[in-house]
Amino acid sequence: MNAASSPHVAPLSRLDDLRTVDLDALNAAAELQTRVDRKYILPARALPAVLTDLPEESEVLEIGGERALRYASQYFDTPDLDSYFGAARGRRRRFKVRARTYLDSGGSFLEVKTRGARSATVKDRVPVIGDELDSDAVAYASDLLSGAGIPGADELAHRLAPVLLTRYRRVTLLLPASATGDASRATIDVDLTWIGADRTQLQLPRSVIVETKSGQRAGALDRTLWRHGYRPASLSKYGTGMAAVHPSLPSHKWRRVLTRHFSAATVTSLVA
Repeated sequence: MNAASSPHVAPLSRLDDLRTVDLDALNAAAELQTRVDRKYILPARALPAVLTDLPEESEVLEIGGERALRYASQYFDTPDLDSYFGAARGRRRRFKVRARTYLDSGGSFLEVKTRGARSATVKDRVPVIGDELDSDAVAYASDLLSGAGIPGADELAHRLAPVLLTRYRRVTLLLPASATGDASRATIDVDLTWIGADRTQLQLPRSVIVETKSGQRAGALDRTLWRHGYRPASLSKYGTGMAAVHPSLPSHKWRRVLTRHFSAATVTSLVA
């Protein structure tokens, strides 16, 4: 069943009109491991009109006949939530560690993201098995955090533990180059779910998250979203999700998104 025919991803119905691209071609055109990310959150009902307005040369990633692929991301933090507070307080040197699993295509990778110069995000990753950090994964995280100048990197890496799980379906787009920029990629996440360490589950069935990844110049989807009245939001799946699942945490940075979108979330407990 492709994205357009799935009852869970109706906002993606426009995708049947796009040409497909495979993963190798997508990476060759716009790998962008060092990039500028812009994030948007908008009502699911608004997405079809945005997709209809994309350039005709836009392409959608398809793997095994699927265009809306299932992802799971296990986020790690210290008992003091150093990663969370680094983002919430806008520290210049901050980091994020997660194990991302591609549930449909297979494979799991430990990703370490650090904040680089000019607000660019630098991401490195290594294959892992499952969502627990073994000694090799801890050493890998320690090296990357140290290289990014994170204070106390080795101690932080050894204290990392699972704190938040996210699940969603993701569509990846390849947007054509234009006179104002190179080719860019973007992702659209639907069926958004967060699960806290206490097994509290939060779902946002009526919202979608769009993330564009380009060089310093905005890409084609950014400009399309702007034409439809949407602007980048202060949003982090980890930071905003933690603040929503744990309301006692400081969350001023994401207050607008939490108020506008997460107030309508469905919250349940997975504890038997």
